Amino acid sequence: MSSLLIVGAGGHGRETLDIAEALALSVGGFVSDTRTDAETLARRGVPHLGSLQDLLASDQLDPTWRYVIGVGSGEARRRIQTEIGAAIQTASALLHPTVSTGADNQIGDGVLAAAGARITTNVHVGRHTHLNVNAVVSHDCRLGAYVTLSPGVMLNGNVTVGDGAFFGTGAIVLPGVSIGANTTIGAGAVVTCDVVDDATVVGVPAR
Repeated sequence: MSSLLIVGAGGHGRETLDIAEALALSVGGFVSDTRTDAETLARRGVPHLGSLQDLLASDQLDPTWRYVIGVGSGEARRRIQTEIGAAIQTASALLHPTVSTGADNQIGDGVLAAAGARITTNVHVGRHTHLNVNAVVSHDCRLGAYVTLSPGVMLNGNVTVGDGAFFGTGAIVLPGVSIGANTTIGAGAVVTCDVVDDATVVGVPAR
């Protein structure tokens, strides 16, 4: 099996390594365009290959590698995908072994699901969307690309989420609600009605 490249070497990238190791995957290295904590990264025993731009321009790049984007920002994942997608064709979806998934789900390329996440049935998760620790996506939900669910987010049944939406820790969305693209849902918010594109809502109920 070809090596996995993790794009992003901060805390989220190291959490991505946790998932890869739990899946017994071969990780070829990290790349990152931002400053990294070299000491913390060194303890993980996986090489740092420099910046993404340096790798793309070097003879180290192996087009048979697979990659996953271990970066918390959905907008950053969108930008990175534009840069790396032409050079490395395969983006891997990584679901931690403790993730539970039901039947009839569609999981896009590059999706990341951390320990304890729950995906029930007839759920669509768009490419490069991240489900953090203990996030729950219930039946018949539709999540676009580059969505971020922080730890403990709960999406009830038949929720629709546009591309690039961000949900803070512990946010809850009630059944049948639509969340627009590039929205921000604050930590602990309870969303009871539809939210338009590019909005920020907070509170209980969210406003």
